[in-house]
Amino acid sequence: MLPIDPSADIGRRAWVPCPRCEDHRGCEPCAAGRNCADHWRYLLSNQGRLLHLQCPNCTHLWSWDSGFGAQPPTLQP
Repeated sequence: MLPIDPSADIGRRAWVPCPRCEDHRGCEPCAAGRNCADHWRYLLSNQGRLLHLQCPNCTHLWSWDSGFGAQPPTLQP
């Protein structure tokens, strides 16, 4: 399991389902599209509409295209 990124700040959060642990399943606020006190993710950074996130529960790191704003930069392999 990875440690929480040192740049993670609880003040910068996103409410996006974690693709690894899917801990949001069965949660009424999450199912209704509301901000949940339990199932938020660290918003580490962003590049336009591309968000870089970390799950505080399973520590998974991933990038997510929010669909809002300008086209995201091309990801480098």
